[in-house]
Amino acid sequence: MKRNWLISAAIVIVAVCLLTFGYATRQKDNGVNITAVGSTALQPLVEAAGEDFAGENKGVYVNVQGGGTGTGLAQIQSGAVDLGNSDMFAGEKDAINDEKLVDHKVSVVGISPMINKEAKVDHLTKQQLIAIFTKKVTNWRQVGGADLPIILINRVTGSGTRATFEKWGLDGAKSSDSQEQESSGTVQSMVGSTPGAISYASFGYLNDSVVAPKIDGVTATNEHVISGKWPIWSYEHIYTNGQPTGEVKQFLAYIDSEHIQKTLVPKLGYISVHDMKVSRDENGKLSTVD
Repeated sequence: MKRNWLISAAIVIVAVCLLTFGYATRQKDNGVNITAVGSTALQPLVEAAGEDFAGENKGVYVNVQGGGTGTGLAQIQSGAVDLGNSDMFAGEKDAINDEKLVDHKVSVVGISPMINKEAKVDHLTKQQLIAIFTKKVTNWRQVGGADLPIILINRVTGSGTRATFEKWGLDGAKSSDSQEQESSGTVQSMVGSTPGAISYASFGYLNDSVVAPKIDGVTATNEHVISGKWPIWSYEHIYTNGQPTGEVKQFLAYIDSEHIQKTLVPKLGYISVHDMKVSRDENGKLSTVD
């Protein structure tokens, strides 16, 4: 009888040990998950930096999703995610209370119009650009291009890229109704394959399949953004709900580190915030950086 009791006790002890080990292992395998949601313009940088960070910090995973600036700000405000990626200041966005949100500027992005090659247009004036997006000009021949109808493609309402383009590219005018797309990558692909199409995207999405026109004689380059000659640009913000702690704080410091700012940032078409010779506040006031 005593022998049976000892066997039963031993079985219980082993079972408890196995459960404890399994739980500890599960916790270790799950690790720490950092979730970032929002701007598709910023998404490539956060994804790439997240992969590097996870590689150097075993057990930490950075999950990045798009959805646009509006989604990112709404999600971080509600506390549903760790990081809210945005192309605009939170205070510029309706329905967002930025009192508890902390702004981390991680890069600068230039934004450019992009035109389908068949339009045969590689330069525009600012006024022509506004006329195109407000449908006062509806054929490319009206601005010196091919006899081809202009097809507008917009980002969705709530997109930070759209808000920046309308504010600084269209001088505050609202783009006319047109088809809308959620991601910069989709927009770039559609412009490249749709005769007569025009839209806009951050520099990182421009390639040989589309034309980035000069505006008032100025080319869309990082150098012109840095100097202030190219006006269509925005900070890339990552917002946290309150001051970050733990691995989230470490990840934000990693993105701001010289390693990322000097390698991934320019490689992916962004501009380091530390390279800018001008700064812009939430109200649009431009200042020279000493």
